[in-house]
Amino acid sequence: MTKIMTLQKAVSELVQDGDAIALEGFTHLIPFAAGHEIIRQRKKDLTLIRMTPDVIYDQLIGMGCARKMVFSWGGNPGVGSLHRFRDAVEKGWPHALEIEEHAHADMANAYDAGAANLPFAVLRGYLGSDIPKYTRTIRQIHCPFTGEALAAVPAIRPDVTIIHAQQADRQGNVLLWGIVGVQKEAVLAAKKVIITVEEVVDVLRPAINQVVLPGWVIDAICEIPGGAFPSYAQGYYTRDNAFYQQWDAIARDRDRFRDWMQKHIMETADFSAFKLSLEKEQKGRAA
Repeated sequence: MTKIMTLQKAVSELVQDGDAIALEGFTHLIPFAAGHEIIRQRKKDLTLIRMTPDVIYDQLIGMGCARKMVFSWGGNPGVGSLHRFRDAVEKGWPHALEIEEHAHADMANAYDAGAANLPFAVLRGYLGSDIPKYTRTIRQIHCPFTGEALAAVPAIRPDVTIIHAQQADRQGNVLLWGIVGVQKEAVLAAKKVIITVEEVVDVLRPAINQVVLPGWVIDAICEIPGGAFPSYAQGYYTRDNAFYQQWDAIARDRDRFRDWMQKHIMETADFSAFKLSLEKEQKGRAA
């Protein structure tokens, strides 16, 4: 049966050094709380998988948690580069980072293949693109029926998938809605699954087009109100666009980055303490 537990315990028991982990969520429901707990526990040598790595992966990379990143777009949404990501690739700080770049359609299909327990995904794509020259896991095959040239990529099967959602019930089922990217497929493709939620409720009441993940595919549920902050959770809170703008300056400088991470993440006991410290800082800036 799915266990409702603390995030600290879930990360300690289910995320191991050297794991391939996916923290998915498209613009919304990004599992920041889980990412911060991975940093606090100093997990290392991780392969980070994500279709759109943004600030949370910048933080994980800058704190030395990552050995490799598999991705299809990397940047600070609406702002620009991820400076800790760039520093790791270009200058090897805090250590070298291996990268494996794909397209969005490629990764979405690879998650789908993993969820279906297939060895690889097939798609029309990459014609005229340079990406296959640099990404060895993208291969060309020919359709056995028509001879058409197609792209093939290995299925994505994370050791651990972590997502954030709005609700879970006490039987361990999870409900999410809003902009849903590849969360469902990433969960079904994984060996182990951690889901943080805004709240645990007695009964889930799904509406049309909402997603219910059954408890039998989930290993740990952690109730973390605000656990996607500074991204947003539809029906609970909005995106903190000011933070994303501020992150650009914080992440540009190594010392400023380390000082910020030490103060707001390493020295805070949990995600609620992080949120409180950040809110106080922002109020002080506004005053």
